[in-house]
Amino acid sequence: MNIFVLGGDGFCGWPTSLHLSELGNDVTIVDNLCRRRIDRELGIDSLTPISDIHERIDCWREVSGQEIQFLNIDLSSDYAAFLQALKSNHPDVIVHFGEQRSAPYSMKNSLTNRFTIQNNLVGTNNICSAIVESGIDAHLIHLGTMGVYGYGTAGLEIPEGYLNLELGGSDDMEILYPANPGSIYHMSKCQDQLFFLFYNKNYQLRITDLHQGIVWGTQTNLTRLNEKLINRFDYDGDYGTVLNRFLTQAAIGHPLTVHGTGGQTRAFIHITDTVQCIEIAMRNPPEKHARVKIYNQMTETHRVRGLAKLVAGMTGAEISFLQNPRKEADENDLEVSNECFLTEGLEPTRLAEGLLSEVIEISQRYAERIDIEKIPCASFW
Repeated sequence: MNIFVLGGDGFCGWPTSLHLSELGNDVTIVDNLCRRRIDRELGIDSLTPISDIHERIDCWREVSGQEIQFLNIDLSSDYAAFLQALKSNHPDVIVHFGEQRSAPYSMKNSLTNRFTIQNNLVGTNNICSAIVESGIDAHLIHLGTMGVYGYGTAGLEIPEGYLNLELGGSDDMEILYPANPGSIYHMSKCQDQLFFLFYNKNYQLRITDLHQGIVWGTQTNLTRLNEKLINRFDYDGDYGTVLNRFLTQAAIGHPLTVHGTGGQTRAFIHITDTVQCIEIAMRNPPEKHARVKIYNQMTETHRVRGLAKLVAGMTGAEISFLQNPRKEADENDLEVSNECFLTEGLEPTRLAEGLLSEVIEISQRYAERIDIEKIPCASFW
């Protein structure tokens, strides 16, 4: 298959690009490399030293014999270039990772707020519009977030995207599960859902929307093949996801920073499962006139303080409870349906000491690259 991976230089996009290429697909990464620019803006680097995108691609060619193409296109501002790329390449599948992915970064100030909206919403609309204008019949697979559901206690198992309303008789209906964004980033993902609903209804775009949990881990079997293929690893307060941040803190003897009571329950998924889920979604596209297909892309749920205790028990690290920078419930329960992926072949990677130890080893190997001042979250809302 001919596949475009938008945002293919990023944390989820790079290992996905390698996996899809290894399967024998023709892969093109479309990325404006803005995540690297944000590193420079924040004065932070990936814990792992990530190679230049061209070095990465050259190394993959040498290791695998497979070619990955690269197009430097800003999806939010260079519509004409993206449209021409679609017309020239006719991709069968478009995997959309090309969004600013950090809630704290989106809430830092008005500049990051507006950048997130411009990048995410204009970019997503441009993608859908270009598919329509190009006339191609591509399956669009979008990486969304569990955060569209909000982080309160729902009182029911959260379904996969849609909620059935029993109004009685022929008036029963199905709607998108009510959105409840907690940040500008999450709001952009909620709006993505409406874009997809619109383009699916009016232009029959075939779309799969993946509501993903928090990703942990960093390496896959392919990114381990060579140092130049290593995946990025964020540990800072803006981009470091909670479990990766705990493991990095433990590796350098820094207290594990738990915000609030730590009673927040979150959904989690390992990076290797993220890659597998993209493949499963690709193998199971919706029919031409079917509604948007929504998966809950997660494998397990945990309370934050429970994760901190797990890591502390493994490493002897202390736990430090800090003021919560977010406006959210101190405690919440979370029950989530993920039947689609389980029935279609996903074998979940569970939290296990072996995998946690692997992340700690990476943190220890590159400990000299850690800037302790960047660990605390500096965005409050």
